[in-house]
Amino acid sequence: MKNLGVFIIFLVIRVASVFLVQTFFVPDEYWQSLEVAHNLVFRYGYLTWEWTKGIRSYIPPLIIAGLYKILQITGLDTSNILVYGPRILQAILSAYSDLCFYKWSGTKKWAIFCIGTSWFWFYTGSRTLINSLECALSTIALSYFPWPGKGIENNSNFLWIISLLFVVRPTSAIIWTPLCVYHLMIQKKSMLTLLLSRYLPIGLIVLSLSILLDSLAHGTFIVTVYEFLKFNLIEDIGSFYGTQPWHWYLSSGIPAILGIQLLPFLTASFVILKNRRVHQNELAMLGTIIFALTIYSLLPHKEFRFILSLLPLIFYISSRFLSAWSRKASKTAVWLVAIFIFACNILPMWYLSMIHQRGTLDVMDALKRISLKNPNDTNLLFLMPCHSTPLYSHLHVNVTTRFLTCTPNFNKIDNYVDEADLFYENPNGWLRQNYPPNGTLPTHIICFDILQPNIRDILSRYRQTHEIFHTDFPTSRTGKFVLIHRRLD
Repeated sequence: MKNLGVFIIFLVIRVASVFLVQTFFVPDEYWQSLEVAHNLVFRYGYLTWEWTKGIRSYIPPLIIAGLYKILQITGLDTSNILVYGPRILQAILSAYSDLCFYKWSGTKKWAIFCIGTSWFWFYTGSRTLINSLECALSTIALSYFPWPGKGIENNSNFLWIISLLFVVRPTSAIIWTPLCVYHLMIQKKSMLTLLLSRYLPIGLIVLSLSILLDSLAHGTFIVTVYEFLKFNLIEDIGSFYGTQPWHWYLSSGIPAILGIQLLPFLTASFVILKNRRVHQNELAMLGTIIFALTIYSLLPHKEFRFILSLLPLIFYISSRFLSAWSRKASKTAVWLVAIFIFACNILPMWYLSMIHQRGTLDVMDALKRISLKNPNDTNLLFLMPCHSTPLYSHLHVNVTTRFLTCTPNFNKIDNYVDEADLFYENPNGWLRQNYPPNGTLPTHIICFDILQPNIRDILSRYRQTHEIFHTDFPTSRTGKFVLIHRRLD
């Protein structure tokens, strides 16, 4: 199959996911990308503490801001285009990275199948997450990596991409450090020569340009890589947002994102370890996966998306194993295995993309219509866990809003409680303090149905206007439905 045809297949899958993935995953999809870009171009919005503290690079949101600026100049800056435009850009990049994976793996149909049917890559590949960008760029870099036997042993262009990855997402070094060590070991040039002639110059050029760009964007000299490492490693701010046991990636993370494709990966890993001398490249990849999972497991704060960039390495190993197996297996066995893998991926792909946690996105369409009717007199209060919804990037109307914040304890205050936790400890007390009886109430209150019984006092002055399905699995703070209440005038 020619490369153009393969790219079209991947492009159709990724662009389709832009419109089929209609659910909320994590706040960073909006608050570290779209909201920042919207604030840059349209000059209103809210920046989270990550941006006021300077731990994020402006490179990713500036790409989106460039698109927003073009839309603003041409008058095409409707809220729908602002939402879907950046996702289409990410989908195109993801499709190109899929093509790079196809050419790199050399397994043709199994490469298309493994990465094309992955439920988690479908679920995240078109999202405006820094992790999705990181995974796509990592895949491209892996395809440029001078793997022995691939005919590009002297190519070091991948260093430009991983240098960009490091300044944008410093934790990418967890995956690329063992691969760079492997690169230094397999090259004919001495390690010192390669470090001085390629690694150091390329790294310094990219780092210098990123420091210049971020300093201009932040308005003061700043090295975001240093700030990121300081807050996340030294001060361990990530633990503020939850911790998991050390084995979580092994017991939950990898099994969840791989699903049924965990079986061919584990089988292939056993074959690689048994025949180490024959599978040198795959052994290096497997070592990288183990190294990355070990480091990530030592960090208290864990999320599924943090290991997204391991997918191309895992699927490379799996696809080559399946390709070798299928040459010996019967056509019936190959088809049965393929159908079984596809069926086991399509179920989570459908449910998590279209059903689970869609209410906090659907509610923004209703709020946009409300805001457009009377923007000057609209005041929205979100009584939900912090950053449960996107905001101005989806509204695209400069209305007054307020939501519960969850800023970490930067000042080391004893018995510190963030605003969201303070509210949930005593909802009525928080409301009385912030909205006294003689004061002005917000025109609309947005909350989950599970909170409704706890704020009956203030809701007696409101009328429920919308009930929007969110999830089949409510929690103590996240309900089955998202509700909109309008103040009685």
